[in-house]
Amino acid sequence: MKITLVCLVSCLFLSMNAAARDDRLKFPIEPLLSSEKAKQALLDIPIYFAGQPHATPVKTYGEMSTNKKTNAFNKSDQEACEWVLLSALKALQEGALKKGMNAVVDIKSNYKHNEFVSSTEFECGAGTFLSGVALKGTAVTLP
Repeated sequence: MKITLVCLVSCLFLSMNAAARDDRLKFPIEPLLSSEKAKQALLDIPIYFAGQPHATPVKTYGEMSTNKKTNAFNKSDQEACEWVLLSALKALQEGALKKGMNAVVDIKSNYKHNEFVSSTEFECGAGTFLSGVALKGTAVTLP
């Protein structure tokens, strides 16, 4: 009986410590996109967040989405979130290329299917071990 009680208390204690963190954080887009890290990671396909001006598309494929995760262990929240944003943006760029389009416009954060629209910030889910960014955007051909 004592062993069972000790096991139960231990399980409760361990499960409380293992509670997953899932903070929703917002970070600026522009400093990252103008960084050397972004220039090396992203393709030469223009990307425009919702509200950013761009030429009128001559052709529209439609909306695409991506949901990327990265290991957040031993990284700051911002570092992990920026890394996974670049991965998500590259996935949108690759999707546009596969569809024969040359740009992605109207990009919005869509973490856990909750849309966050901003031309200056993106939303990231930051956890203890993983960070994630979900985006949706429209693949288009710009003149």
